[in-house]
Amino acid sequence: MKAFGFLSFGHYGSGRGPGDPSAGQSLKDAIEIARGADELGVNGAYFRVHHFARQSASPMPLLAAIAATTERIEVGTGVIDMRYENPLYLAEEAAQLDLIADNRIALGISRGSPEPALRGWEAFGYTGSRDPRGADLARDKFATFMRAVRGDRLVDADPAQHGPGQRLRVEPHSPGLADRVWWGAGTRETASWAGELGVNLMSSTLLTEATGESFGDLQREQIERYRAAFAAAGHGRVPRVSVSRSVFPIVDSRDLVWGQLRGGPGDQVGVIDGFTSTFGKSYVGEPDRLVAELQADAAVRAADTLMLTIPSQLGPEANLRILQTFAEHVAPAVGWEPNQDGPVSGYAELPR
Repeated sequence: MKAFGFLSFGHYGSGRGPGDPSAGQSLKDAIEIARGADELGVNGAYFRVHHFARQSASPMPLLAAIAATTERIEVGTGVIDMRYENPLYLAEEAAQLDLIADNRIALGISRGSPEPALRGWEAFGYTGSRDPRGADLARDKFATFMRAVRGDRLVDADPAQHGPGQRLRVEPHSPGLADRVWWGAGTRETASWAGELGVNLMSSTLLTEATGESFGDLQREQIERYRAAFAAAGHGRVPRVSVSRSVFPIVDSRDLVWGQLRGGPGDQVGVIDGFTSTFGKSYVGEPDRLVAELQADAAVRAADTLMLTIPSQLGPEANLRILQTFAEHVAPAVGWEPNQDGPVSGYAELPR
């Protein structure tokens, strides 16, 4: 691990106070948390995207507000559900965001996690999927999106304006944006596919696989397969890799509330979206214990970026406390390089 950021699910309720913010308050809280995190040296502010739920949805207005009012922190998503997106419009938005942010985005995209709506993407006008989960639709649109952000000329120009045989690209164009796009992978197979494609890897908050191995070891294998596929495809750059964890340092009496989040000693296995899946455990405890546990986590060692899932609905004060205690008491011992040290880079070789 070189860097850490926070991953917010953006939960909101009816606006009845702390723990139950309105939609508007949750967005304002997100901006305040990101600004405070930027000042602490935190490397990234990332947001989940869901539809038909009381959670973060269309992310670009929020990300633009954060990008325009921060200096160093990376801003992005974990992840945008491509089933719900127009790939060319998303490419325009992503380029504008990247330009506003001075190339500080980390745009995580994937098929998306299970949604409360039944085939909800069809209500957005995206039909024709032959897969009940819409994976074929997501991958086809992602391919078009990547061509757009790379600057491919995708449409014929009007010959009356440009002359015959001319082609146009999506505008604006942000050079290098394609190197800041990530795929959120929930299996080893999709991680290999992302490596072949040449995008960065966001290893999911859960894996739709259960082999008996620990969550960290499963993710480590996923990362190894991804890096092998990336190298074999000859992409010629060092990719980025992230994993997410729930980590709550207990430093003094103010942090004792996190003790109730302690679960069992190991990972959890359950069924989601029809697949037997592995979920990581929460890390809760005194800093020395957390340092030892994170150093023993094979996937945390292999990833350049650790995303801390935060209880965003509890507001800025509680969440900035979590980020500050992690930055002061845990992160330096596991390899952290604050955002003042410059942009995050990937590992040229997989750490052991």
